[in-house]
Amino acid sequence: MTIVDISKELLQRIKTSVQAGYPYETCGLLIGEQARAGIRVQDAIQAPNLNQERPQARYELDPKALLTADRAAQDRGLEIVGIWHSHPDHPACPSETDRAAAWEGWSYIIVSVTPHGVTEIRSWRLADNKFVEEEIQS
Repeated sequence: MTIVDISKELLQRIKTSVQAGYPYETCGLLIGEQARAGIRVQDAIQAPNLNQERPQARYELDPKALLTADRAAQDRGLEIVGIWHSHPDHPACPSETDRAAAWEGWSYIIVSVTPHGVTEIRSWRLADNKFVEEEIQS
């Protein structure tokens, strides 16, 4: 099982963004480096969700935010290592839409959120066109 090494502070930043964005999906980028057993996350950046048709159930990450984050990561000797997004009122498991949009080699942290707050955080990685769960270490 691959490991996502992310600090409690970064996880809290993601939780805060997800709770503030409820009932809409929120999304962002994971900045860090590839490690022997997985990834080491150094930053979590929120990005606008451009999905206007179904923002409660889909996200479309702003490509400008992706480019800006990529440049900032490179300036720090890091790279984009994944994406985080929320699943309002749904489990933190990848959907078919998530699978269709995913890139192999990146981690996908999914945060389940309800009106009462975050209920679950899980991470996934696409391998052979299927998601496998990763271990989150904070």
